[in-house]
Amino acid sequence: MAGPMDAKNVISGNFGFLYDLDGNWLTNTTKVEANIEIGMEEIKLAGTRWLGNKTTTLKGSGSIGGYMVTSEWIEKMAQVTDDISSPFVTELIVKLEDPEALGTYRVRLKNVTFDNIPVVNFEVGSIVEQEFTFVFSGYEVLDSIRG
Repeated sequence: MAGPMDAKNVISGNFGFLYDLDGNWLTNTTKVEANIEIGMEEIKLAGTRWLGNKTTTLKGSGSIGGYMVTSEWIEKMAQVTDDISSPFVTELIVKLEDPEALGTYRVRLKNVTFDNIPVVNFEVGSIVEQEFTFVFSGYEVLDSIRG
């Protein structure tokens, strides 16, 4: 029988990193979230009262939070506003690398497109923070953690 979980193996968000398509560490990032919504259609089945479910769609969405240090990402996203350019599309690598954990978890998010442009945001007496929301289609686990 296994003993209790070793608390030092729990991953700390302090060791989370976000990298852009060129491999640059986005040091101002304080949080990242990415989720995949699974769309299903209900299927009526003969001979039972139970409904079945058929997976029909996948939708990736997420957000990046952090401190405003430069306006570089806002400018990249803004290319869509000139009526002739396509939206800014990129890839992101998210890495959790706690030195006490059982390993490193690294994920590549594919076809990332931002769905809002935070043009300006501030409050007197406060540090300026930004949130970028995005959609993505596809991901790949580059490094996984096994016990």
